[in-house]
Amino acid sequence: MCCGTKRLVEIQCPSDCVYLATAREHPPAAILRQQQRDVELLVRFMRDLNQRQSQLFFLIDAFLLRYHPAELQPLVDDDVIEAAAALAATSETAARGVIYEHRPASPPAERLAAALKPLLAKAGQNGGTPFERDAAVVLRRIEEAAREARANDRDNRRAFLDLLGRVIPESDEQETPPAASPRLIVP
Repeated sequence: MCCGTKRLVEIQCPSDCVYLATAREHPPAAILRQQQRDVELLVRFMRDLNQRQSQLFFLIDAFLLRYHPAELQPLVDDDVIEAAAALAATSETAARGVIYEHRPASPPAERLAAALKPLLAKAGQNGGTPFERDAAVVLRRIEEAAREARANDRDNRRAFLDLLGRVIPESDEQETPPAASPRLIVP
């Protein structure tokens, strides 16, 4: 019991300790339960999305993970909720043929919505009204998921964003290109 609770905190374990190796291979049950809850929540919100909507869902979620506000004000779930709601309302009215831009109330949500617009425009090139409908559905789902994650963990203002960070693996966008092979001719 002492080894399990104080391992690497108070007890300096040798690198060849079998208990330490086992602990690294098998995460604690609390972490596994958290991962299971996270995946269940996302699956529930994606349950009846078509392929294009699912791709858009993950595209927006990946964007949210990479998004960093310039003003040193951290992004919180309430900003995601407001921005998604405003963009969804704009897409819903555009799908009906009415051009009206809904705007979030808070400045951080406004900046997030402005950052999301080019992503949605690029994803919806030549998509027309069907894309507007899909975007509205996906944005409403993201809004609902963020509200539910926030309700489940009221003390954490970034509950939904933290959930995305645990579920969606980080991509290596800034990978260095492979070095050119030498052009040495060996006889």
